[in-house]
Amino acid sequence: MKSKVILTAFLSVSLLACAQETPKVKHKKKNIPTKTTAQKVKFANAIDPICEMKTEDDMIDTLVYKGKTYGFCSSYCKDEFKKNPEKYVQK
Repeated sequence: MKSKVILTAFLSVSLLACAQETPKVKHKKKNIPTKTTAQKVKFANAIDPICEMKTEDDMIDTLVYKGKTYGFCSSYCKDEFKKNPEKYVQK
């Protein structure tokens, strides 16, 4: 009888300890493509002038320089371009 009480107490403590270790994080819903009214942009550059990655129609990091829109793979590349755009436009 004593061992049943001890076993029950041990299991109760174990379950409570495990329950407290579970992270309480709300996960975002899965990204589901939605229809957008955004237009695809035609970039003046076929490749990112900084890292030489191919540009895509839906790139987020863009910059207009001398009336032309340039696409970049990251904000880092965009910032580097801003420092000396003439250097990269003549490539």
